[in-house]
Amino acid sequence: MGTDIYGAIEVCDRIRVAALDDLLGIASSDEEPWTHGIDLHPLYPGGDYSPLGCLFGIRNWNGWEPVAEGRGLPPDVSEAVRQNYEHLAQVDAAIGRSTWVSWPELRDLDMTITPLARGVLDVNKNGSSLHHCYRVEDEWPAEVVAEFGPLPVGESPVSAAYGTWQHGTTTLVYKQVTRNDVLGPGTGWEHVFAVMRVLAQRFGEEGVRLVAWFD
Repeated sequence: MGTDIYGAIEVCDRIRVAALDDLLGIASSDEEPWTHGIDLHPLYPGGDYSPLGCLFGIRNWNGWEPVAEGRGLPPDVSEAVRQNYEHLAQVDAAIGRSTWVSWPELRDLDMTITPLARGVLDVNKNGSSLHHCYRVEDEWPAEVVAEFGPLPVGESPVSAAYGTWQHGTTTLVYKQVTRNDVLGPGTGWEHVFAVMRVLAQRFGEEGVRLVAWFD
């Protein structure tokens, strides 16, 4: 069964809230500090588990050190986002594992970081859009060796060079991946980052965050 990501970018107009508090002399209980900005799905449609593992520890088959795993909903989550989450959780028992991550955390990510795995073996048959990716440690995946024979980049991944080769109509790529590979241009996450970056110009760097959950 697949895993989908849901959520929204929230914003907080800290200047407006602070000004209102100063005007009233007390913190206003009527003002919601965080509000719903934009849903995640128009920006990122999902479909790839690598970013979910890298950011949130979900389907973390490649051994990333997650950026924001299992934090739950923020205690001051906006009412709109809370209601959306609770509604989905009522109709789908699989909904859960909520978390959040601030824009400064995403902005400051070291995009050269790699996961714990030694590498990834990508197998693409007949030029299809479907790829089968294997986590590689100290031995090649047994089923790949059984189907394609000894791999030309080396008998063992320990000493093998990263590279690409062809076996009939199948393309095999042995590579190391970085955060930039799973979150950078072409992944869909560049749109999420771009919107958060623009919102930060309006609401401040600390006034933008992403709230997410999964099924």
